[in-house]
Amino acid sequence: MSWFESFVLGLVQGLTEFLPISSSAHLRLTAAFAGWHDPGAAFTAITQIGTEAAVLIYFRQDIARILSAWFRSLTDRAMRSDHDAQMGWLVIVGSIPIGVLGLTLKDQIEGPFRDLRLIATTLIVMGIVLGVADRLAARDETGGRHRVVKERKTLKDLGVRDGLIYGFCQAMALIPGVSRSGATISGGLLMGYTRESAARYSFLLAIPAVLASGAYELKDVGEGHVSWGPTIFATLVAFFVGYAVIAWFMKFITTKSFMPFVVYRILLGILIFALVWSGALSPHAGESAG
Repeated sequence: MSWFESFVLGLVQGLTEFLPISSSAHLRLTAAFAGWHDPGAAFTAITQIGTEAAVLIYFRQDIARILSAWFRSLTDRAMRSDHDAQMGWLVIVGSIPIGVLGLTLKDQIEGPFRDLRLIATTLIVMGIVLGVADRLAARDETGGRHRVVKERKTLKDLGVRDGLIYGFCQAMALIPGVSRSGATISGGLLMGYTRESAARYSFLLAIPAVLASGAYELKDVGEGHVSWGPTIFATLVAFFVGYAVIAWFMKFITTKSFMPFVVYRILLGILIFALVWSGALSPHAGESAG
């Protein structure tokens, strides 16, 4: 991998990680469209550490408060009813599905799941799911003819059941094209949470999963065409770009609809199918060398 490739892929990772459009799919597609080798699951997981570092800094006050309350709750029974302490446990509970499935499906994640036809399918299907969830949220928030505004849930309403559902939604993002944020936000909206609450828990829930995945994949750096230098460079680029994106996205979702992302996902999925069916793009482009 050249330094230019690592810069572009780091830029793509930073731009797409927090948007509900799938960063892993865009890394795979960028390489395929440019005629580069597939960067692979290891490169994707490690560059996500960069964007997750942006989450740690952006939500540093929330994270510090949650960690403090959680650690105190281990020895202080009275703290176990504290909302922040409960959030710590709920992040752990919600991380279980992706941890178990990530290890179980490792071979599929690094192989069959990277087929461009599957990515196109997940882009379209999850785009439709996000669109439905967004419309339901908008209907509750604005009401309408013969309808009253319906109050939606916040993170104070989050319990073990909903935490696990969030966790299984996040685990779906093991398939490129699903989108970690897209799946968890959609799940949150369908369960009746506000846009801001769904996004906030989505980002907090991703921290242990992404950091653990990136650490696990460190052993594979240097194998094949991806070396340490370009990988670290791409991770740094992803961090700086990702921080700017998350700050913008958290403001965007408070007043705007997810429909632009829905339309983008569906059109991109259709484009990939058209290119594959016409023979202009191989569904396994770059895989053999990756």
